[in-house]
Amino acid sequence: MTSITRRITSLFRIKANKALDRAEDPREVLDYSYEQQLEMLRRVRRGVADVATSRKRVELQVNQLQQSGEKLQGQAQQALAVGREDLAREALSRRTGVASQIADLEGQLVSLREQEEKLTLAAQRLEAKVDSFRTQKETIKASYTAAEAQTKITEAVTGIGEELGDVGLAMQRAQDKTEQMQARAGALDELMASGALEDATLPAGRDDIQAELERMSAGQDVEAELARMKAALPAADSPAAVEGSEHPKKRPDREAGS
Repeated sequence: MTSITRRITSLFRIKANKALDRAEDPREVLDYSYEQQLEMLRRVRRGVADVATSRKRVELQVNQLQQSGEKLQGQAQQALAVGREDLAREALSRRTGVASQIADLEGQLVSLREQEEKLTLAAQRLEAKVDSFRTQKETIKASYTAAEAQTKITEAVTGIGEELGDVGLAMQRAQDKTEQMQARAGALDELMASGALEDATLPAGRDDIQAELERMSAGQDVEAELARMKAALPAADSPAAVEGSEHPKKRPDREAGS
């Protein structure tokens, strides 16, 4: 049972692949692939922009902290000038914390810059590949379109196309039916001439005996006409005149006997 199911599944996949292959247009597949690559390029560019934005934000924070550290440094000097060592110590303590934050942000800034450079380089490479693919895509599409047109023209000339093939089959069937009808008409004519078939256009009650009587009557008419023509011939050309000329000596014997 498992073997039958496997064979049915394989057959279904084969049929599905053939149907997909007939329905698939390489030009549409290439356009779809190109759109996918463009979408990927857009994502990489958005990533570069996001990293650059983060880098810029960190740079602003570093600048602000640097300004804050410089301000605390000035406040510590002013506190010492007025004899407030405790305030000077507090300002310097805060400045130390700011310096620590600046160091952390500068480390993040270095990492962001490296990521930005990598993403920018990847975007440039991907953009070059997408441009190259677009050129190849258009070339392949043009070649496919030309080949498709040439194939259709060849099919039209040779008559092996699907549409023209149907027309050719219809013409062949029409020709075969015409020849069949011509052969049938010829056979019927021969059968009617031989008397095997009756002419339906003749009056009812006509049979083979009547036909034979009519042929005999026609033959008698021919004999009567032939006799009339013989009688109309000149006497010199008649058979009796010819026979008398061949035996001229028999007449005196008849006269003597009389």
